[in-house]
Amino acid sequence: MKVTEHIAQAKDTLISFEILPPLKGKSIESIYDHLDPLMEFKPSFINVTYHRSEHMFKKRGDGTFEKVEIRKRPGTVGICAAIMNHYNVDAVPHLICGGFSREETENALIDLNFLGVDNVLVLRGDAPRNETFFEPNPDGHRYAIELLQQVVHMNNGIYLEEDLQGGVKTKFCIGVAGYPEKHFEAPNLQTDLTHLKKKVENGADYIITQMFFDNRKFFDFVAKCREMGITVPIIPGLKPLTTKRQLTVLPRTFHVDIPDDLATEVLKCKTDKEVEEAGTQWLIQQSKELKAFGVPVLHYYTLGKPKVIKKVVEAIV
Repeated sequence: MKVTEHIAQAKDTLISFEILPPLKGKSIESIYDHLDPLMEFKPSFINVTYHRSEHMFKKRGDGTFEKVEIRKRPGTVGICAAIMNHYNVDAVPHLICGGFSREETENALIDLNFLGVDNVLVLRGDAPRNETFFEPNPDGHRYAIELLQQVVHMNNGIYLEEDLQGGVKTKFCIGVAGYPEKHFEAPNLQTDLTHLKKKVENGADYIITQMFFDNRKFFDFVAKCREMGITVPIIPGLKPLTTKRQLTVLPRTFHVDIPDDLATEVLKCKTDKEVEEAGTQWLIQQSKELKAFGVPVLHYYTLGKPKVIKKVVEAIV
């Protein structure tokens, strides 16, 4: 079922989760162990992130170095199929521009369509860790809107091979990312919102936001979207703060602000266990307020913290 269909049929705020593929060499059981504690809440869908290859330098026997590409977290398509089969729940694979050609993207979409996956979340993706700026692969997409257009073309039966006739029309429901505190590369929020509106005009069906810790910023973001004529569902993305180190890591990595009250509470904590409890209580209150606001879905970035997310969802359902 499509994400938008889940939302249209819902009588209350839905719950969804997001997971990482396991590191190469791990089994699917690590995914089940992660999700099992959360399935009692009957999530409407589960997002699975997609990861590009990274460049590494391996030392040769003669002392020189060889540049090699490795993917540390492969398996997104297979994980989606396994989740759907194991739990009978919809899976939403991420698709990214970085690290993939248009043909590789088309082949992934064909596989997903064969597997009965109804949804995708299209993202540009980040630059590799050792590079400052994002650069697309040869014959890849530079911007998320280009990737979005490729999915829309396949929904219309248009494939990369121009002489391909009678191509099956896929039926993907397409999500895109929104940034309540603006994308870090955008000069200002208004410009960022203009780009977001173009994605919706080009076929995006719903929006999932970057994490945020200040609900007021989300409420303002939604209001500005509606003022601009963006009418698709806007789903808040939520993450617990669980370590004192995250006070500096999250703002630097994800370009989000930590509210004064939360930062003050965390700084009082003597251990990360105390930080986790403070972050959990903050996310519970955040979730209750968002639910009262009428958000269609509460989308939790689990990222290795299923027990924390379980405690949060137990407090609000």
